[in-house]
Amino acid sequence: MMHRPIQATILTQNLRDNLRLAKNICRQSSSWAVVKANAYGHTIEAALQGFSESEGLALLELESAGLARKLRWQKKILLLEGIFSIADLDEVLRLHCDHVIHHEEQITHLLSWFKKQSADRQAEFLEHCSIWLKLNSGMNRLGFKSAAYGVAFEVLKNMGCTVHHLTHFANADDETKFPSVQSQWDVFTKATQFFAGLRSAANSAAILHHPQTHADFIRPGIMLYGASPSGIYQDIASVGLKAGMTLRSKIIAIQDLQVGEQVGYGSQFTATKNTKIAVIACGYADGYPRHAPNGTPVWIGSRSHLTDGGLAFTAGRVSMDMMTVDVSHLPFAELGSPVELWGELLPIDKVAYSAGTVGYELMCAVAPRVHVSIV
Repeated sequence: MMHRPIQATILTQNLRDNLRLAKNICRQSSSWAVVKANAYGHTIEAALQGFSESEGLALLELESAGLARKLRWQKKILLLEGIFSIADLDEVLRLHCDHVIHHEEQITHLLSWFKKQSADRQAEFLEHCSIWLKLNSGMNRLGFKSAAYGVAFEVLKNMGCTVHHLTHFANADDETKFPSVQSQWDVFTKATQFFAGLRSAANSAAILHHPQTHADFIRPGIMLYGASPSGIYQDIASVGLKAGMTLRSKIIAIQDLQVGEQVGYGSQFTATKNTKIAVIACGYADGYPRHAPNGTPVWIGSRSHLTDGGLAFTAGRVSMDMMTVDVSHLPFAELGSPVELWGELLPIDKVAYSAGTVGYELMCAVAPRVHVSIV
């Protein structure tokens, strides 16, 4: 069967190298490799290969945890939002997951469930399912405020649970905003200073820029996939991160526009000179942002080799299945020429920035109809 030319390729060696870089920066810390949202669109299957050296995986859904166990991941798994109902705890135990507790109802569910279990199941839970108690240190999404944190900790300790400590930074990628990393870190250290247990706070931006927060477990996310926490490529240009995903396609048609002619829906682009337009098999139904304006970068390769190419820029509205690019300055661009929408030659952050979004969104938006290859 011939696949449509567009293809996403997941580069597991690059994922592996990115994790090693994060661990190198934080030599005294263990790591939770964050693989939520199907490993930021890179698939759990690829993540298990790329992050095999991590001490654990952090994700959201029990279904994803179950898939990781089915694929023979035997190390730790952390459920970042914890349980959503009392029934979830049966799966938490079966899959031996650590889980976050961030509000009182989760403690109530745990107490109620625990009392109904046999002594053997209680012992198995206490041995294999640690709690990571979340402190709201200023981001004001999930977690206990400092005044309630100690009470929650004591309730869980009295059950016999192993309890660790976790918080999340609001602005680790932008120190001009409040709460600052340091202000949140001060709240976290003060609230947990007299309690036993491990500590985890540092996301990708904190790993890169705030070494005081590295603590016992780091939680790298976006950096593992080769993109910038701030969404600005220049912020990571010197770090050495590598693209975890390439999205590539081909030119499927060439149109020659005369001065004054338009291309695409809405006539968003009008030629001001004679213009050579390449039509590429990629559209918003593949996950490319429809709102990408004229001038969003695309890498066009020569027919013989992708790397023998250059940048071109979108011209006209992205449609469902196609996009159009001005290749007037690229004489080698022709029918069948390879194209990289983002990846090793064109950083995803540059595309996202031009389109007014972030690399996270582009990674997660790649559509199911796009053929995915794991290498």
